[in-house]
Amino acid sequence: MIIDVLFQVIIHTINNEQIVFIDLLNMKFPDLSPNNKELQWQRFSELLWYSQELGMWLDISRMKITSADLKDLDQPFKKAFKAIHELESGFIANKDESRMVGHYWLRTPELAPSDDLKNSIHSQISKIEEFGNSVLDGTIKTDLGDQFTDVLWIGIGGSSLGPILLVNSLQKKNNGLNFHFLDNIDPVGIKKKFENLGNNLRTTLFVVVSKSGGTPEPKLCMDQARYITESQGFNWSSRAVAITMENSALDQKAIDENWLRRFELPDWVGGRTSITSAVGLLPISLIKSDINNFLMGASIMDKHTRIDDISLNPAALLASSWYIAGSAKGLKDMVVLPYCDSLEVISKYLQQLVMESLGKSQDRQGNLVNQGLAVYGNKGSTDQHAYVQQLRDGIDNFFVSFIEVLSNNNVLPALEDKNPSDFLSGFLQGTRLALSENDRENITITLKTFSEFQLGGLIALFERTVGLYAELVNINAYDQPGVEAGKKAAAEILEIQNNIERLLSSGKKFSLEELFNSIDNPNKDSLFMIVRNMTISNPSYDVTGDWMQPNTLEIRKT
Repeated sequence: MIIDVLFQVIIHTINNEQIVFIDLLNMKFPDLSPNNKELQWQRFSELLWYSQELGMWLDISRMKITSADLKDLDQPFKKAFKAIHELESGFIANKDESRMVGHYWLRTPELAPSDDLKNSIHSQISKIEEFGNSVLDGTIKTDLGDQFTDVLWIGIGGSSLGPILLVNSLQKKNNGLNFHFLDNIDPVGIKKKFENLGNNLRTTLFVVVSKSGGTPEPKLCMDQARYITESQGFNWSSRAVAITMENSALDQKAIDENWLRRFELPDWVGGRTSITSAVGLLPISLIKSDINNFLMGASIMDKHTRIDDISLNPAALLASSWYIAGSAKGLKDMVVLPYCDSLEVISKYLQQLVMESLGKSQDRQGNLVNQGLAVYGNKGSTDQHAYVQQLRDGIDNFFVSFIEVLSNNNVLPALEDKNPSDFLSGFLQGTRLALSENDRENITITLKTFSEFQLGGLIALFERTVGLYAELVNINAYDQPGVEAGKKAAAEILEIQNNIERLLSSGKKFSLEELFNSIDNPNKDSLFMIVRNMTISNPSYDVTGDWMQPNTLEIRKT
């Protein structure tokens, strides 16, 4: 029987290559039993995407996608390709903000819809390169005449995740400045960052990233950093760099106080797609890596993903796989497993890129859809001994995205005829096969080598996939109403705390019930949590009663 099937495949190959593609895809998703290995190989060969320019392979053959699926997606993809082309031409993506989405222009300025934008992008890249080189060669020093040794990078979300990925992935030993990231307002974490800096505080460059300049977290971190720096007798402004929108509150502050440098983060670049802006380029420059190589990799991947043919477009292949795997509703999570320490944090980066872009309650017509795609992961081969057990034998609610780098093979010698790279590759392939044998879907992305160039291409691939997938499910990938709702709720909580502090400043003792009745419409559990946080962290508040019985609590300021 297997011979007859293969004979038909061979005949179809001779007569019509397109029929072979359909025949192979129409098979039931094949397992790895002996009778199916040849057909699996044929499927792999037909679905494999490769770019010699990028030195990158994409294999989706272990995903349950058929020619019928692709046929059904043909018309939706025509609309998706058109939408992405319009986006790159300057179409207003966020109508409520009257904002374009143009992170693609950052790596191919010639696509920008005006000469002013194109020239501005080129100018920004040159300024970042000039500044980075001047810091590294000592032309730019501190006001005390010291050469900079460290960077404290202050930003949250995409303003930190991109730089963290770049520094962790690309920095070589003794290359450039030492990076530290202040990306949370945890007091213990902030204190620890400055303890780690120690005497190097004197020679630390501070980079503050805030697009609007009004986001509370980076401002709080900046205020703490400035206080500590100035309390040690060092000048802040001569060590501070701002990355923000032109004319934002942060931009105006940097101008008024004569900060060391200002770099623009345009309003048409979102935080989660800002890695090819100053947010990503400045770290690359300060670790003595190649900005233009990074941008070129992203630009070339963009070029490949502009092809209006699903089978030749890697982002379309990935988006199709995500769409079919999750039944167009994100019903399966994406587990990211890089078998490469340089990409250890890529799962965290992709978590924001994918989930903030695709996690939307409404489609473009306002219908309730609750779309999304959950992302988590760690690295291989560590996970051979962690959650791969569940991936193979547990609930089937995921697909895996493997990422491997082949050039790792030459880093270490073989000892006793054993090379770590062989075992690393063996573990990846073994996990891939073990998952497939149990009908668990997986994708493999293979990089021939790893540098700024390949990382730029990899990031662009996922950015473009997110954009296409969003079009398939009819949502806006570039707004974030849920994030804004969270910020609004946090502001309301802080306002309640201000009211509580005002009431307690009288010195009068209040029960929780009395506080509740004195403040407009708070949730009682929120009130309890606010009071708990205030009183535990501030010894000037005295609390009596039983924490297990909140109604017995009484609070006053001593």
